[in-house]
Amino acid sequence: MTHHTKMPGAAVRVQGLRRVYGDRAVLDGLDLDIAPGEIIALLGPSGCGKTTLLKILAGLEQPSDGEVWMGDTCVATAGHSVPPEQRGLGMVFQDYALWPHLSVQGNVGFPLRMRGVSRQEAARRVDEVLALVGLQGLGARAPSSLSGGQQQRVALARAIVARPQLVLFDEPLSNLDRDLRDSLCAEMGSLLRELGCTAVYVTHDHEEACALADRVAVVMDGRFHQLDAPQALWSAPRTRQVAQFLKLGTLLDAQWQGSHWQVAGAQWRCLVPPVAGSTAAQGQLLLPHGALALGTAQQDDHLPVQGRVLSQHYRCGQFDTWIDADWGQPVRVHSSERLPAGARVPLSLDMQRLHWFAAVD
Repeated sequence: MTHHTKMPGAAVRVQGLRRVYGDRAVLDGLDLDIAPGEIIALLGPSGCGKTTLLKILAGLEQPSDGEVWMGDTCVATAGHSVPPEQRGLGMVFQDYALWPHLSVQGNVGFPLRMRGVSRQEAARRVDEVLALVGLQGLGARAPSSLSGGQQQRVALARAIVARPQLVLFDEPLSNLDRDLRDSLCAEMGSLLRELGCTAVYVTHDHEEACALADRVAVVMDGRFHQLDAPQALWSAPRTRQVAQFLKLGTLLDAQWQGSHWQVAGAQWRCLVPPVAGSTAAQGQLLLPHGALALGTAQQDDHLPVQGRVLSQHYRCGQFDTWIDADWGQPVRVHSSERLPAGARVPLSLDMQRLHWFAAVD
């Protein structure tokens, strides 16, 4: 990679942000502080509000309430909005949004032309950024002659060439196949960090969000259910909805009864009381993947369970095995061997791995 200067990534602050269409709040009171050079992923199902938030950051939509700050400048309120071209942004879209009549060089250099950068300086910076994204020597080509992955690299080069304060990504890799997505995702993450960019990355792909971002905001119903480092989302989901969306395991209806859980008619001894000082509570227990294993319980903090094999699928060197343990829904465990359907098997449940979510009234 060529030597280059670090970008001055902006601090971004969102306070009390709401966006209402008719009587529906698409964004419902969001607060978000992004440090200079931090990469935040907005992760959530379709229609959760993540693209609306991105559009407000870009200046393509206006908030109904609340404020957006970039550095020391308030760029958006309900009554005032700084236009997109004055916000110092770079944007990368799902469909690349490249101009077919311009060469790769023409596409990447466009933001510099708009800023009145001299032709000589622009040519130097375009060459530098094409080398950064691995496209040296392709400046004269037409975008249509490139592969999808190369076109997305052109879009990325165009987004960063003018050294923006903030780079916004709207599901940029969703049109590419999984292997290419994985490698481009890793490349983009290291490039953004090397340049010092502040970035907001919208995706519905858990792996992408966790591979790329410093922190991930799980957005649902226009609110942040959790804003955390990727490893914290996996090890300590805050809400039942986060656990469900990230497919972290099986949720079982349960009742906490002072010293044990009541699950599907059975009593499970409780090692760590989930509700301090409470003698009874309704809720759900999350059994994370890996909390349940085939075999007889050896340790004191493992609960012995009996189950019946429902089905198996061979995947990635082991059998995904679905088991009925009389909990009202099947659970998945990994097995190294083929087991016949209907076989009774001993299981061991690691009680330390369980998460409790109290029912919300």
